[in-house]
Amino acid sequence: MANKKVTSKKAATKASKTLTNKSTSKTSKSAAASALSQRKAPKKQTSKKAATAASKTLKDGRTSKTSKSAAGSALAQKGKKKK
Repeated sequence: MANKKVTSKKAATKASKTLTNKSTSKTSKSAAASALSQRKAPKKQTSKKAATAASKTLKDGRTSKTSKSAAGSALAQKGKKKK
């Protein structure tokens, strides 16, 4: 079943801030880029690589709330596994 979720305007703004912040890690930026690319694309899904980056971002205690919001959005748009 295809994912029909898209990134909200609020999450997209946070993803954009994450991408432009010079001190943000590559992992956080990967997750933010995935979320931002799905702003108005209901048929796009988060890749396995971006989902892994998003998961690491969420688990990292040093990550800002802004980056975690973008990562959460990307992770929420990960497709379901096919059986």
